[in-house]
Formats: sequence, C-alpha cells, structure tokens
Amino acid sequence: MEATELLKKVRHIEIKARGLSRNIFAGEYHSAFKGRGMAFSEVREYQYGDDLRDIDWNVTARYNKPYIKIFEEERELTVMLMIDVSESLGFGSRSVLKRDMVAEIAATLAFSAIQNNDKIGVIFFTDKVEKFIPPKKGKKHILFIIREILGFEPNSKGTDLNMAIRYMTNAIKKRCTAFLISDFIDSADYSKALQIANNKHDIVAIQVYDELSTNLKSVGLMKVRDPETGGEQWIDTSSKRVRNAYRSWWENLQNNKNIAFRQSGVDNISVSTESDYVKSLLQLFQQRKH
Repeated sequence: MEATELLKKVRHIEIKARGLSRNIFAGEYHSAFKGRGMAFSEVREYQYGDDLRDIDWNVTARYNKPYIKIFEEERELTVMLMIDVSESLGFGSRSVLKRDMVAEIAATLAFSAIQNNDKIGVIFFTDKVEKFIPPKKGKKHILFIIREILGFEPNSKGTDLNMAIRYMTNAIKKRCTAFLISDFIDSADYSKALQIANNKHDIVAIQVYDELSTNLKSVGLMKVRDPETGGEQWIDTSSKRVRNAYRSWWENLQNNKNIAFRQSGVDNISVSTESDYVKSLLQLFQQRKH
C-alpha cells in the first residue's frame, strides 16, 4: 500500500472509530469490561453500619479499636488485540474484504480502550506470530497500532489459532482482556488452548466471515484457489454432491468453533462483511453486562 493511500485510510478509520467509540461505545465498553476487581485503598476506623467482613484484624489488634479495609474498583485494563492476518482474510465477495472489516473493528476497540485509559497491545498472527506490540497507552501508540493494522504485510499465509492463543497466554503475565479477531478458518483443535487462556485472561472472540463462504452457488465449472496453501483446482458447482460437501465442511468448521467457545466459556459474536458490525459489538457489550 502506498504511503499516501495508507495515511488516507488511517485518517478515515481514525475519524470513524473515534466517533463510534466516543458516541456509542464508551459507556458500554466501560460497563462491559470491568477492571481486575477491587483493589485495597486504605484503612479507616470502623463506623456504624460498616460490613464486619471488611475489618482489618491486624490493624484492629494493634490500635485496640476496630478498623476496616477500604477497596476501590481497579479500573485500568490491559487490552490485547489478537489479529489474524492470514491470507484467507483477503477474501471478499462484495465491496468489503474480511481484512478491512477486521481493521475497523480492531480500530474501534482500540479507541474505546484508550478513552477508558486502558493499555493496549497487539499480536498479529498467521501460522506463526508475525508481530508483537507490547501494551501501552496514548494517542501516538494507538495511531501506530492502526497504521500497523492497515499496512501490515505478513511473511506467512496459513492460520494456527492454537499457537497464537498459547503465545498470548504466556506472553502477557498479568490478567488482560484479549479480543481474538479472525475468520476462524482453522481445522485444528484449539479448544484446550482457549480454555487455558480464558482461565488466566478474559478472552472475547469475534468471527468475521463472508456470506459467500457459507454456501457454494451453482455457477458451473469454477477454478478455485486456496489462499493459504496456493493450491488450485477446478470444481463443478452445478453438482449437488460438490455443494453438499462444501456446506458440510463449513458447518463442521462452525460446530468445532462453537464447541470450543462453549467449553472454554468465551464470549463471542460472528459478523458478516455485509452486516453492521456496530450492532454486533453493542450486542456483545450488552451480553457481557448480564
């Protein structure tokens, strides 16, 4: 991508994502993604009506009068964007590529996080970790992340969700909220890695898919190419057997994904490139508040 084109896209996404995160998502994001819980703040003398469970017995014994612990919500989060940059994300049957929608969703989440004073980092992955950006705060850092999201060129083409999830689990020591954004086209079993990751961190999965991927249309002979392996072959889409085999492959992929999410307790949404991802994200935020 040319530098001028990249800057134009960065500016466009910055304006759109900043507007969405400020006007729509800021409050929803804050209430949907809590901090790490309650952090100790100070002690003070016991007052009538205070919860007896908050008494600090060590301080009480030292001063011979009851003192209680005061806690505050530990609001600051560390947010990790785990972004699939494999070759299959370059597909789009209409005007929007899966990759473009992934970029907009990631940028919107990034601006929402930064407006809540959260740290944010990124892991770009294919079948290997392509780039790790450690979590930091600030507008400059966010714009660097968005430039990377839009202009990043991976070295590899495949997808290995298992590897990416395990890497994040080990790389981030303190509990974080991690958004795993992918088309989830990976036939390998990543359920165990997801379960371990969600026990340590708070994982949220966002699937971006293209409607054409869900069903093969009957259009006669078609030359198809696997974007990740480069393999090509002719298929007869007018054959019901071929269409059923494709549909079966897609449904198995979705079933495995849904089982992995259910077993690991991961909140998730699926967003079509033809739908409004804003509604889907709001639905996700609402879902997490209940």
